[in-house]
Amino acid sequence: MTGAAAQASFSEIRGLIGHLPGPDREAAAAAASRQQSLTKPPGSLGRLEEIAQWLCAWQGRHPPRCERPRVAVFAGNHGVAAQGVSAYPQSVTAQMVQNFLAGGAAVNQLTKLIDGDLRVYEMDLEHPTDDFTQGPAMDEARAARAMAYGMMSVEPAIDVMCLGEMGIANTTSASALCLALFGGAARDWVGPGTGVSGAALEHKARVVEAGVAANQALLGDPLGVLRALGGEELAAIAGAILAARLARTPVLLDGFACTAAAAVIARLDPHGLDHCMVSHLSAEPAHAMLCQRLGLRPLLSLDMRLGEASGAALAVNLLKAAVACHTGMATFAEAGVSEKA
Repeated sequence: MTGAAAQASFSEIRGLIGHLPGPDREAAAAAASRQQSLTKPPGSLGRLEEIAQWLCAWQGRHPPRCERPRVAVFAGNHGVAAQGVSAYPQSVTAQMVQNFLAGGAAVNQLTKLIDGDLRVYEMDLEHPTDDFTQGPAMDEARAARAMAYGMMSVEPAIDVMCLGEMGIANTTSASALCLALFGGAARDWVGPGTGVSGAALEHKARVVEAGVAANQALLGDPLGVLRALGGEELAAIAGAILAARLARTPVLLDGFACTAAAAVIARLDPHGLDHCMVSHLSAEPAHAMLCQRLGLRPLLSLDMRLGEASGAALAVNLLKAAVACHTGMATFAEAGVSEKA
């Protein structure tokens, strides 16, 4: 990590939370006005109209653009994997990173489809976080460094950031984050992840319960929850969300684990995710409840649960469609079509 990331602290992160920019209301109003003049009944393009206006509001310009999407996949290893909560060994994290770099994963194909820029960020895979059933997964310095590293993934002139993750056992971490942030029962937040079921799924729920119980002293603060129960890749996603907001870059969140990382930001600021959309409703059972708690309505529902930003990359096609309709359609006046009486 760079020197800037190495020196990061939670106090700096909290300072940024207090200065998050709001939407560009003039750009959003310009988009809404144009929508009313296009050759279609009002609202007939449904969520494509919402997307166009959202892009304008958070890109701070009208018309919107979706020519330079970035897909960022953060990979991290979790100490809680030692509890046997995944159907795959921890070595798969590094193996999948190599697959991303070789172009062989689903996200590679989906990124090519949108003419996007795929970046893969390894989060110290040789040194997994600590097993959170025995205490915090990370100390504050490590969690803050991971957030700062994620912030550096946001660069100028990106039209939309697509965020995703790779990390064996990270659905266990995501479930623990959700339980600590929103309450309820562990089994409400625990799902199959890489494919566990039956007794293994019950064991996963017990591990999540144990993690929350072992870290009670840190759970009164969202950043404390993140360092206690999260992972480096999830902290990096939270950091990328913050940096994107500061840079006026809209964000597409991937599935359950990615949205759980985003929930930390929502707990720090109720409007902290206004520049984000959830790309798809994951087949991971708790994702629907999490989206409901956050007030975010997914764009797609295709029974996907792959992670690696695959759903976010796929949803960029909807953004491109929204921009194409918004900018390319004729107005009633241009087309000589009579407007609604």
